[in-house]
Amino acid sequence: MTRKLLPILMMMVVLSPLAIDIYLPSMPEMALEFSVSDTQVQSTLVLFMFAMGIGQILIGPLADRFGRRPIALFGVCLYIASSLLAALVVDFQYLQFARVLQGIAACATSIVVFSAVRDSFNSQQSAHYYSYLNGVICVIPALAPTLGGLLALQFGWRSTFIFMMLFAVLVLFVVAFKLPETRPKATQASGRLYNWKRYQPILNNSHFVFYALTCMLGMASILTYVSYSPSWIIKHLGLTELTFSYLFGFNAVINIIACFVAPKVIKKLGNHKTVNSALYLMLLSAFVQLIMQQIPANTPLIGGFFFMLPMLLLCIGFALLLGPATSMALSAFGERAGTASAILGCIQMSGAALLTGLIQQTPLTAPYASAIMIGGSAVLLLIIMCLPQYQHWHQEHNES
Repeated sequence: MTRKLLPILMMMVVLSPLAIDIYLPSMPEMALEFSVSDTQVQSTLVLFMFAMGIGQILIGPLADRFGRRPIALFGVCLYIASSLLAALVVDFQYLQFARVLQGIAACATSIVVFSAVRDSFNSQQSAHYYSYLNGVICVIPALAPTLGGLLALQFGWRSTFIFMMLFAVLVLFVVAFKLPETRPKATQASGRLYNWKRYQPILNNSHFVFYALTCMLGMASILTYVSYSPSWIIKHLGLTELTFSYLFGFNAVINIIACFVAPKVIKKLGNHKTVNSALYLMLLSAFVQLIMQQIPANTPLIGGFFFMLPMLLLCIGFALLLGPATSMALSAFGERAGTASAILGCIQMSGAALLTGLIQQTPLTAPYASAIMIGGSAVLLLIIMCLPQYQHWHQEHNES
């Protein structure tokens, strides 16, 4: 991958987090306008992530068959159309449908971005580039909620989806004129497009499955935090949309710093030890969250800090986790990177959406739902990593 390609991938990778974060401050307002519950509004996040995951199983083989560039163009065009639909809907069900389409669109661009990295680098190098791309992804939660809050205050929540559409139009021009084809000549693209034999070698690889589940549980932790935060901060604690944006943005800034430091940590510790350290940070985040909720909050702002501060540890842990876990999951599949990336994305996104959707059906409040998801995930993975009989699931392979 040349230096000229990296900025293009950075622009493309923004589409997914933008669709998640820019409208977060508007979620309570959307619930009022559509006369739906907080859980129903949160479903727009869950549906987006679920569609983004399932769509990758459908689109991943297409990226191997037809190349990265056509899939990127399709994804960006669908993103434009679905964003416009979301901005115009009057029935909540159609908003949910638009979010499903937007998730499919985002998954197409995500496959192209991460496959392009694996097309061009070995496992260790890929982990560094994944971390840099994840750093770009993390810039959006720092900026988008504030931008979304300001847009919503001036023009209403629909303007946030108009902004998504306009940004995607810009990306479309860049992709159309600048994105080269990165698919390797050795890519397996013959035979039936959707064939169990295409997926079986990947799913039979215990190393892949373990790190795919690691990515999934990390994403479920982040999605639980993100989906619960607006209603807890704005509706429960009574803070303003902009105050929420500043609290959320501060955590995102820490996440950005952690993402750009992650490659140095990976270089020093290696992929395996970095994942292990990240899981301990996530476990600490859950523990601190439980402790903070036992301390009386004298003001709503202090209550907001008590909820958000433990999430700093989650943000750092997730930043350290995702790069090396993704790299190790894909390390053995250079000649079928598109399909492997698709299965990884499906497990990561759809699995996270299902877990988050399940915990949203419980009566747990935001702090305890987050602590259970984050802590439970970390404990499960750390136990597996401590058991000798499962060492082959997670030990680091030396890839060239």
